[in-house]
Order: sequence, then C-alpha cells, then structure tokens
Amino acid sequence: MTKRYAPATERNREAILAVLRDSLPDQGSVLEVASGTGQHAFFFAQHLTTCYWLPTDRDVANLASISAWREESDAANLLPPCQLDVRDSVWLIDGSLPEPVSAIVNINMLHISPWSCCQALFSGAAEVLNQGALVMLYGPFKRDGLHTAPSNAAFDEQLRSQDPEWGVRDLEAAVDVAVDQGFAYPRVIEMPANNLSAVFERAWVRPRKGG
Repeated sequence: MTKRYAPATERNREAILAVLRDSLPDQGSVLEVASGTGQHAFFFAQHLTTCYWLPTDRDVANLASISAWREESDAANLLPPCQLDVRDSVWLIDGSLPEPVSAIVNINMLHISPWSCCQALFSGAAEVLNQGALVMLYGPFKRDGLHTAPSNAAFDEQLRSQDPEWGVRDLEAAVDVAVDQGFAYPRVIEMPANNLSAVFERAWVRPRKGG
C-alpha cells in the first residue's frame, strides 16, 4: 500500500485540531467524510483518544493510503477506512462503528466537488446524527457572496477552470442547506491562510427512513 501526502495537511492540522478539541464531545465516533490521504485521520486520532475516528473516502487509491497511514499508527481508536461516496443514498457505516456518530468532520471537500455533494453531506448527516451531534466543515469560503482574500478569488478561478462544477462556496449557501436539514446556524471560526471552520449542531431530528 502506498501512502499519499498532501502538504497542506501539515500546515493546517494543528489549527483544525484546536477547533476539534474545543468542539467535539468527549466520546462517540467521529465520521470523517472525504478523508483524502489519511494524514488528518492519523494525526487527529493520536490526539483525540477518547473518540473513535472513522476515515472514509470514495477513491480506492485514497483508501489504500489511509490504510497505509493507519498501519503506522499506534492509536487504537483509529478505525479501518470505509468506502463512502457522500452522494450514496444510504451511508453504510453502522457496521464499522463501535459507538454512535457524535460528529462528522469534512475538510477541504466542498470546493473540489459539485454543489450536490454539499447537499448530500447534510442530507446524509441528517440521517445518521442524533440531536446535539455536530458537523464541522473546514476550507475556503466566500462570505455573503464575496471572497475573503484576493488569493481565494484566484484559487476559485483556477478551480473553475479545472471543472466548472468546482469552486469556492458561499458559506451562507451551505448554511441554508444545513438549516433546511435541521441544523442550527454555525459557529464560524477564522482559520490561517484565509480558511474558515464552521461547526453546526443538529437542532432537530426527523423520523428515520423506514422508521
């Protein structure tokens, strides 16, 4: 198995960890959607030892990388990776979890995926989270339709040239999606390098499908 490396992970992991420590409950399972290389999972599981950490990704090569990172970890709370496309109609994760999901973490996905992935993230979260559980987003965002820095505007243009369905998202648009799925308005934290974290709490729970 081949480990993948994302240089940005080394730069942002400490700042994200600080938000997680301030936000996550002391126990439960953390579901990381779109874990990428697995470096974040490797790092966070070492420092958040009272929670189980379940990394997921849709890409087979990324899943192999996550497994390779996990082999080097001595964190017993780092679970084997699970294949998950956020747009799956049902997230088949229950068999991988020793405790219910208390939080979902999604780092640097929304700007390199279609908008439907943001919608699917919160609709899927609404199915698996109980009241009071959290969704934490991290990445570059616009505020009220405006970029927060010239570098983000240039990054947005670069992304859209690669794929017209990609691009830096308006945080308020993501909030509208979340609120519609039963989440409260988020706590927003300014992060290094013109990024933001947004922590949403599940405010109400609709009846489960088939319930």
